Amino acid sequence: MRNGIDILVGTPGRIKDHLQNGKLDLTKVKHVVLDEVDQMLDMGFAEQVEDILRVAYKKDSEDNPQTLLFSATCPHWVYDVAKKYMKSRYEQVDLIGKRTQKAATTVEHLAIECHWSQRAAVIGDVIQVYSGSHGRTIVFCETKKEANELALNTSIKQDCQSLHGDIPQKQREITLKGFRNGTFKVLVATNVAARGLDIPEVDLVVQSSPPK
Repeated sequence: MRNGIDILVGTPGRIKDHLQNGKLDLTKVKHVVLDEVDQMLDMGFAEQVEDILRVAYKKDSEDNPQTLLFSATCPHWVYDVAKKYMKSRYEQVDLIGKRTQKAATTVEHLAIECHWSQRAAVIGDVIQVYSGSHGRTIVFCETKKEANELALNTSIKQDCQSLHGDIPQKQREITLKGFRNGTFKVLVATNVAARGLDIPEVDLVVQSSPPK
C-alpha cells in the first residue's frame, strides 16, 4: 500500500482502521465496489461503509468514483444507498426480473415438516434416499453449534465433516478439497461459510431449517 496499488480489497472495519491511521488515501479512487451489499449493510456495517465513502465522495460532484453495488437481494434500503452514492442516471441490472425465484428446471424442491428434535434422523434418511452412499450432499445450518452437532450425529451414516467460521482457513481448504475429491460424502456448513462455494456434482442440498 505504501508503494502504491491499483486494487484494494478489504472489509469495512479494516479499511476504516487504515484511513484513521493515515495509511490509506482514497481521494483519488476511481471505482468503488460493494459486494454482498445487502448482507454487509444488514450486519451493521452501514456506518463504517458511510465513513469510508464520505472520504471519496463530494456532494453533487461529477468526478465521484464509479460505484457498483452487488446484491443477492434488494430490500428498499439498498436502493436508498444506491441513490445516495450513485449518479442519478444509475442503471439497475436485475437477473431475476418479475419471477419470485430462479432455479434450474432440472432441480426438484421438497419441503419436509418435522419436529426440531427429529431433524437429524430425518436428514439422515433423506440423504440415504436421495444421495445414497456414493452421492455428495451439502447440509446448510443457521449456526456453528448446529453444524457441529449435525456433523457428529450418528443418524448421518456417511462420512461427514463440518465447515464454519470457527474453523481455521487452512483446515477449511483441506475440508473442501476432501469433499471435492470424494474423501467424505456429506459436508455440513453454515450459510456464511458456504457463500461462494463452487463444488461440482452435488446430488443433494439440504437446508436444515428455513432461512430467517
